[in-house]
Amino acid sequence: MSVVDDLTQRNKAFVDSEFDVNLNIMPSMKTVIIGCVDPRVDPANIFGLKPGEAAVIRNVGGRINPATLQNMAIVRSVAVAEGKDVGPGWNLIVLHHTDCGITPCLAHAPALLAKNLGVEVTELDNLAIPDPYAAVALDVAALKANPQLPGGFLVTGMVYDVATGKVEVVVPSALLRP
Repeated sequence: MSVVDDLTQRNKAFVDSEFDVNLNIMPSMKTVIIGCVDPRVDPANIFGLKPGEAAVIRNVGGRINPATLQNMAIVRSVAVAEGKDVGPGWNLIVLHHTDCGITPCLAHAPALLAKNLGVEVTELDNLAIPDPYAAVALDVAALKANPQLPGGFLVTGMVYDVATGKVEVVVPSALLRP
């Protein structure tokens, strides 16, 4: 059986037992999670999320970069089109993890990594790439410094340990801006 055959069979099982046509386009937990594309770090698995509970934005390293900010702006635009807004009462979780594959890029593809993160190569050392605990704090600070984001978000920085499966709150929940 091919991977595609397996996936389509899994989809059939999903349609037969779990699919819910009544899910709303806006997440029921009023939560946006920004995380890494690493398949070991799937927020749905880590947090036991059910379909429709959270919007998840994933990119390399789970870092706050220009594309992430654009995705967040589009999510907000969708909310406004639905007659709602993203901001007060919403959670914004930045989820980094240990043993991230982004770290080797510092040595093997620094120009590519810098372009992805929207910085110059000389600025990469300032982003704490090898240290997810420091990096998540930097990314939360970057979000807090961004005047284009709605201040009512409750923002939290977390690190997932791929060796233990545990999540640690590194930056406690606080309003993006008072």
